[in-house]
Amino acid sequence: MVNIMKKTTILLSLLLTSICFGKQIVVTSDDTMKFNVSEITVEAGSENKLLLKNVGQMPKSAMGHNLVILKAGTDINKFGMAAMTAAASAYIPQDSNKSDVIAHTKILGPNESDEITFTLSKGEYPFICSFPGHYAMMKGIIISK
Repeated sequence: MVNIMKKTTILLSLLLTSICFGKQIVVTSDDTMKFNVSEITVEAGSENKLLLKNVGQMPKSAMGHNLVILKAGTDINKFGMAAMTAAASAYIPQDSNKSDVIAHTKILGPNESDEITFTLSKGEYPFICSFPGHYAMMKGIIISK
């Protein structure tokens, strides 16, 4: 009986690990300017797919959302301020701040989604919504182990 429990525990651990590492990550955004997660853990060196879904109902022009993964150590306040003036490039700065971007989704309106693929080295990487004014509340961290 103990042997069966050990095998079941090992199988469950492997299943949970495969769900968290190297698989699709689903993040939602909404009209309250929140992502459903503030921390994501991935395996360093593995290819990850992140699907962002805007589950809000407000129009894109008023409450659009994206998800921008930034390099470790990026000043998100500086980046967010630069993004506010970058409407022509979907709020991704085209100045010196552009080099801080690892990957980003497009700006999404209600019931829209977009997927990005990324691979990270070990470290901690901030992610934000760069739509004007959103980065102060819509932010989190990706921990790559």
